[in-house]
Amino acid sequence: MDQKRVSLPNGIELDVVDVGPKDGEVLIFLHGFPESHRTWRHQIAHFSDRYRCIAPDQRGYRGSSAPQDVASYTPDKLIGDVFLLADALGVGNFTILGHDWGGAIAWGTALGGQANGRVTRAVVANAPHPAIFQKLLYLDQAQRAASQYMRAFRDPGNDVVVREHGLVGILLKEVKWDRPSTMEQEERDALLQDWANPDTAMAMLNWYRGSPMVVPPMDAPFELPSDYQPMALPNLTIPTLVIWAMDDLALPPSNLEGLDDIIDDLTLVQVPDCGHFVPWEAPEKFNAALEDFLARTG
Repeated sequence: MDQKRVSLPNGIELDVVDVGPKDGEVLIFLHGFPESHRTWRHQIAHFSDRYRCIAPDQRGYRGSSAPQDVASYTPDKLIGDVFLLADALGVGNFTILGHDWGGAIAWGTALGGQANGRVTRAVVANAPHPAIFQKLLYLDQAQRAASQYMRAFRDPGNDVVVREHGLVGILLKEVKWDRPSTMEQEERDALLQDWANPDTAMAMLNWYRGSPMVVPPMDAPFELPSDYQPMALPNLTIPTLVIWAMDDLALPPSNLEGLDDIIDDLTLVQVPDCGHFVPWEAPEKFNAALEDFLARTG
């Protein structure tokens, strides 16, 4: 997929796929960690004959701008990139789609964009709602155990490994939830090449370091802190599709509990026998669910 360079007013430059009819409904796809726009290769191929499909390499990834300071990766800045990208491409209203970290930013983009009508629909795949996720990190043993890698990603003591070996060094050391996947060898080789750049690797880790999420150690009590305050987020009112791979070892299905209380117009599609990377591990099921949702809510 060909990319073009898009300069944003905040000084960030993004490499972006922008294909499909320019007057069509707009789908903006946000990839997660540790991938790229190619997370969405099957969806873009399927939908770009009817929809304008926009998929950036987000800041910190591949050839896009990769500032090295943690402050550049707080959620407000990452969400801001999405709206600035839409502005730069002349896009008014759009549907936001996200997986993993891209899903986290999609939640924020949807919540921010529903009020002014710019975001008309949201699609999130295996990315927990922030209010639900934080409670699980305090209370749920399985989720807390699966998220201990985040503490390692935030630990500056691991920076030497990243500087010497790129991202693959810390992934091999700290991530314990990998499983055999259906990724083509060509795609895997391309990812390994992307991960070799130490500056990009540090930028990708800064997504975790800039997040306000608290990940307690395993020996901390499984209870809410005395000063805990639920996130003061409004309900999501726009049509929202959540696609969840049920064999995700990093994000168990407990993340689905309570979604119907905070999303007024929720469609939930569960994908059994599929791991975390559902857009390309189960593309036929993903595309079918998305096709139905877009047709029903268009």
